[in-house]
Amino acid sequence: MTTQLAPPLPPAVPRPAAVPAFGGSSLFTQIRVLTGRSLRAMVTDPGIVLFGLIQPVVILFVLTQVFSKMGMPPHFPDGVSYLDYVLPAVLVDNAAQSAMQSGVGLVEDQKNGIVARLRSLPVHPGALLAARSLVGLVRSAVQVAVIMALAMAVLGYSPNGGAAELALSAGLTLFISFSLGWAFIAAGAWLRRAEPLQNLALIVIFPLMFASSAYVPVADLPSWLGAVASVNPLTYAIDATRALALDVPGLDHAIPAVVICAVIAVVGMITAVRGFRRPL
Repeated sequence: MTTQLAPPLPPAVPRPAAVPAFGGSSLFTQIRVLTGRSLRAMVTDPGIVLFGLIQPVVILFVLTQVFSKMGMPPHFPDGVSYLDYVLPAVLVDNAAQSAMQSGVGLVEDQKNGIVARLRSLPVHPGALLAARSLVGLVRSAVQVAVIMALAMAVLGYSPNGGAAELALSAGLTLFISFSLGWAFIAAGAWLRRAEPLQNLALIVIFPLMFASSAYVPVADLPSWLGAVASVNPLTYAIDATRALALDVPGLDHAIPAVVICAVIAVVGMITAVRGFRRPL
């Protein structure tokens, strides 16, 4: 009896490489492309950055020219001019305003059809949000550099801290802008209208800036306002940036400021993605 041999097995077919869940490009590539698109739009329209500089520059000049001629309050730091004292607060205020523009930019993308077109493509929902956040960070960095250069060249800003401390102060300001940017991106993803978003920013930022250590020390505020300022997150942020730039007490507020900003950023990211996933 002859034994039949089993036919040889076919050659193994190589398994195709894993394809990213959102098309042939990685999340990093999508963020890079979308960020570049928005940055090119900002470069071709420099008025976006210039108009963003008008408010903080005007506030800086008005505050320094009006209040520098007045007597300083009792708890004002020794050896510190009012310009040196108030500039970190102006930078933080500018960071908040720049963060609000990140949310407005997302609303504009939703209105002009960019979001609708991207949703028809294999693009990760968080790619556009991250790109908006990075563009806001770049815009804030340019504005911080210009404001500090103007203050040094025109008003004679000369902080007591060294170059490294000044760079850390600017870095903390940018981290504040980054975290608040995610908060406003989340608000834009849910509100989807520019006017309510801008009104929300006015209602939140304006009172918090004045109910803080931005313009006078907390100890010189009325008792009820001082109690609000002592728990105001902007007080921790402003005190930390001021302590780094001027080499004055307040550096102990740096860690709470960083922790608060990190929490705001994480919550903003989660909330923004959930709001962005909703049907248009």
